[in-house]
Amino acid sequence: MKKKAAKKQASKNKRTTKKASPKKGVKTMKTKAIKSGKTERSVIRSVNPYTEQVMNEFMTMSPAEVRAIMARSREAFAGWRDTPVIERLSPVKKLGEVLRQEKRNYAELITREMGKPVKDAMAEVEKSATLCDYYAANAERFLAPEMVATEAQKSYVAFEPLGIVLAVEPWNFPFWQVFRAAVPSVSAGNVVVLKHASNVPMTALAIEDAFKKAGFPDGVFKTLLIEPAAAMKLIDDDLVDAVALTGSNRAGEAIGAHAGGKIKKLVLELGGSDPFIVLDDADVEKAGRTAANSRMVNSGQSCIAAKRFIVMESAAEEFTKHFIARLREMKIGDPLDETTDIGPVARKDIRDGLKAQLRDAKLKGAKTVELPQPLSKGWFFAPAVVLKATPNMKVLTDEVFGPIAPIVVVKNEDEAIAAANNTEYGLGAAIWSKDTARAERLAKRIESGFVAINDMVRSDPRLPFGGVKKSGVGRELSHFGLREFVNIKTVVVKE
Repeated sequence: MKKKAAKKQASKNKRTTKKASPKKGVKTMKTKAIKSGKTERSVIRSVNPYTEQVMNEFMTMSPAEVRAIMARSREAFAGWRDTPVIERLSPVKKLGEVLRQEKRNYAELITREMGKPVKDAMAEVEKSATLCDYYAANAERFLAPEMVATEAQKSYVAFEPLGIVLAVEPWNFPFWQVFRAAVPSVSAGNVVVLKHASNVPMTALAIEDAFKKAGFPDGVFKTLLIEPAAAMKLIDDDLVDAVALTGSNRAGEAIGAHAGGKIKKLVLELGGSDPFIVLDDADVEKAGRTAANSRMVNSGQSCIAAKRFIVMESAAEEFTKHFIARLREMKIGDPLDETTDIGPVARKDIRDGLKAQLRDAKLKGAKTVELPQPLSKGWFFAPAVVLKATPNMKVLTDEVFGPIAPIVVVKNEDEAIAAANNTEYGLGAAIWSKDTARAERLAKRIESGFVAINDMVRSDPRLPFGGVKKSGVGRELSHFGLREFVNIKTVVVKE
């Protein structure tokens, strides 16, 4: 969707939109508060990470606007929940068609707003369409009552919607993260209100428009342009019935506290520091190249990207050679160029944080291999490899959300597992070995929600996705994700 289309959509939703002149180095979150009567409304800016120019800016919604949308959503739920499942799935299937028809436009919008290489953005939109296909084909079966044999005449378990689901979603996969939360929810008969990340407002409006084009009734999916505090107020005021969050641990703690205080069902998908374990009998060349690909997913800005490379001593030198060789093959530059592999990071503060993490490693004795910076403009951070990283370095203790790759050398399996589990996170992990039985045995000892053997971690609509420890609560995707936001109701019938 082009800028004019986004502005037209904003006008349709009665939001005050103002075209901004290009500026350098601006923040992408709220920039100022403007008094409107007794309330203060903030400006949310959409900034291109490659050009560093402001593309658009939006006024946040007033409390009155938010209340009106929530009332419409509540009204929509009353009708949507009673719509037969098969009829609810018709617009779900249509939604996948809309995504494919508009794939290039949506991809370019994603790229301009958060910097993802456009070829990856197109793959993200296509994956979101595949998700729609999956639930359109399977949700009726997943939601069918389950009969249970008891002494009663009839006993069964029904799966009924909860109501309004608040989806608080991040910028790094701005389509996929929203669709993987929203599509199962609406398929189950819930309605969804989206509070998207503040640096992707145009994408948030485009997603709402896609739901409209697919034929969903008004109010089944709505975007709220609001600040985090306003999202918390929706929970505190009992205006939503459940919460789905993908985001930082700080956001998860805050959402969890508010939702817990109001006894709201929630699913949290939070940070990750995924280990990528290479054993002494692995295909080291393939492991090294795959590891580089995994680390550079979305320019390193992915919860499930491999972030800590734990390699047995005998394989370390060869692994490092192939890892760095693959990095050198990748093209860094204009994300709208389809040959680009690595674009800028999404925000200036993210780049600044990466610089601090790499500086910390150097101060603590690390040797690094750093690729050259490609351009003077744009929020680029060139890939950097930290050799023989030690446990006290921030590149291992903190989640690194960008293209920094620490390599940890271990002597045996036990050291590898200990290093892998030495983190507060537990989202995904990878193990490389030609002996898959050995790898599966070790997989049982890994504290994570996902283990990939001889592959990189990647989500799939057919498989549940989520983490343990501080990586989250609950699951998304597959039938497990569909049933997170339903009332699992037992019904017993006696004569």
